[in-house]
Amino acid sequence: MQITRILAVRHGETAWNRATRIQGHTDIALNEHGRWQARRLATALQDEPISAIYASDLGRAFETADAVARVKGMAVSTHRGLRERHFGQFEGHTWAELEARWPTEALAWRKRMPDFAPAGGESLQQLQRRVIPAVLELAARHPGEQVLMVAHGGVLDILYRAATRLELQAPRSWELPNTAINRLLWSPEGLSLVGWADTQHLQTESGSALDEHTT
Repeated sequence: MQITRILAVRHGETAWNRATRIQGHTDIALNEHGRWQARRLATALQDEPISAIYASDLGRAFETADAVARVKGMAVSTHRGLRERHFGQFEGHTWAELEARWPTEALAWRKRMPDFAPAGGESLQQLQRRVIPAVLELAARHPGEQVLMVAHGGVLDILYRAATRLELQAPRSWELPNTAINRLLWSPEGLSLVGWADTQHLQTESGSALDEHTT
């Protein structure tokens, strides 16, 4: 049985990441540090065999993937299924603002209630139903090969849970740093975890990757 190796990467840092401002589907570009992270990622992956590069169609993910694609002489294919969770009315607000403006909704979000969705946004269940089929579809195109998928913190969280068979509401104990390299395997039986949150390529600069708490 052939497997597909997946390199799953969260996009580089943005100004809204730094400000703890929720992005969701809002299309925020990388900041200078995020572009540095993307270049470091490209250097780290330059000798990895990669058959295809996929990214969310949001700019911060595409730009991160494109840094790798340029080094590899490849193109990036976008897929809307790799988009971050849609946070509706939460988008553009900081964590502190959410607590102040929508305390009940903020609590439901903090408790990871699977069916809770901010007004105009997605629930964790809806995110899972979008992300998993998209990733499995892309992986199934490349049996016996390795692919790169550049997405978002919420997407990576869903993939970790799928690969380790953890429920949506389970507290998160793993990190989701910007441009960390995460390794998964796909087979027709599902996803499995190989390695997580490799940030060795970012270690030449202190404070190089923010963990993901929101988007």
